Amino acid sequence: MTANPPIEGDVCRTEMECHQEARSLLPAVAERIIDHSENSSCYTHIDSEPIPSEGFVADIIDMFRELLFPGYFSREKLDPVNLRYSLGQTISKLYDLLADLIAHNIRHDCLRYHQSCSHCETRGHSLALEMMDAIPEIRQVLASDVQAAFDGDPAAKSHDEIIFSYPGIYAISVHRVAHRLFELGVPLLPRVMAEHAHSITGIDIHPGAVIGKRFVIDHGTGVVIGETTRIGDNVRIYQGVTLGALSLPKDAGEKLRGKKRHPTIEDDVIIYSGATILGGDTIIGSRSVVGGNVWLTESIPPDTTVMMEKPRLVIREARR
Repeated sequence: MTANPPIEGDVCRTEMECHQEARSLLPAVAERIIDHSENSSCYTHIDSEPIPSEGFVADIIDMFRELLFPGYFSREKLDPVNLRYSLGQTISKLYDLLADLIAHNIRHDCLRYHQSCSHCETRGHSLALEMMDAIPEIRQVLASDVQAAFDGDPAAKSHDEIIFSYPGIYAISVHRVAHRLFELGVPLLPRVMAEHAHSITGIDIHPGAVIGKRFVIDHGTGVVIGETTRIGDNVRIYQGVTLGALSLPKDAGEKLRGKKRHPTIEDDVIIYSGATILGGDTIIGSRSVVGGNVWLTESIPPDTTVMMEKPRLVIREARR
């Protein structure tokens, strides 16, 4: 449905007249959209049930980063005088927001899927407190990630540069928080946090993935790490690496949900750019190296190097 174009020879109409003519057709379009919103074959959420909001997720991530790296992402300068006050304020705000959002997510699942009462408010506060209590432990692991990135990258001039600017550190910081929430059984929120980090960094880590300390994602764009992936300590991967599942039949969703579908990467492994490693039974043994663009669907033992055969280059001189 469009406004009629001016007939040749008509007196020129002002932009305001054109705007008013088009806008007069908008109510009919609005009615079609509203009517279609009641179509049950498409996805809608028109009900009294609460729905989780993504709106606060960015704020939650920002506040977690303030506490994971104090002084780096704080909204005000931190010094010995205001340290306890400033961090205390952030802790209090984050706890309140997190408790409300967790309760909101639990209540959504309870009503949406007709579950028995799960005491969402009480659980929201209890799980938020457990999450906050885990921050010192997460900070310690993240410190090892930053140090590993610095140790392995001669381009890094300082730890500050890594914390401020490396997308891998941003992605793994969000993941370590989201994974803890995932372990605590918080619905939906961990996945929304992971997708927020994915949208910013191009690094897609499912919050269910278990990742050891001193983990480095170098460059990072295009990295995919599936839900049931297990990664040991001191592992380094490069851009474009996929740790994924084998191709699944159409009805595999329910049959394989919760089953091990993604590979296991043992300690001290390096995986170079573009490598694809698939399957829940696939294990990359400790201290192994997987070369660029390698495709693996079977295990390799420890201390193994897997590389593509050197391609044959064809070089032709330009014709004159």
